[in-house]
Amino acid sequence: MPTIEYEIYIEAPIHTCFDLARNVEVHTLTTAKTKERAVDGVTQGLMDEGGTVTWEAVHFGIKQRLTAKIIQMDVPYSFTDVMLSGAFHSFTHVHTFQERGSGTVMKDSFTYKSPFGVIGRFADRLFLERYMKNFISS
Repeated sequence: MPTIEYEIYIEAPIHTCFDLARNVEVHTLTTAKTKERAVDGVTQGLMDEGGTVTWEAVHFGIKQRLTAKIIQMDVPYSFTDVMLSGAFHSFTHVHTFQERGSGTVMKDSFTYKSPFGVIGRFADRLFLERYMKNFISS
């Protein structure tokens, strides 16, 4: 299963970064190129532990839906969301936040399993892992 790691320093307090990372409207703004929008569950405001959201977006020219749930939260240091339904076989996305100087280091760890067995693993190597790295870091 591929794991994508991403880290960024943000010149903002940890609580601000934590809240922005779980804000539905902010997520929608940062994923505008895929026309992502929340269509069910928490569709505005902040996601909390136990909350679900269904995202609709266009990936590879195909409109898709994906439902995720926050299964763990340690305010303001981490939260973890998992896919309940969608195009992947499964995924786990861990978000961590660490104070550093006057700002915050935000780290994402995204582990996923593609559907379709060998064909899915081939797609990972051919294009999907690179696509997901770009999506996570944008």
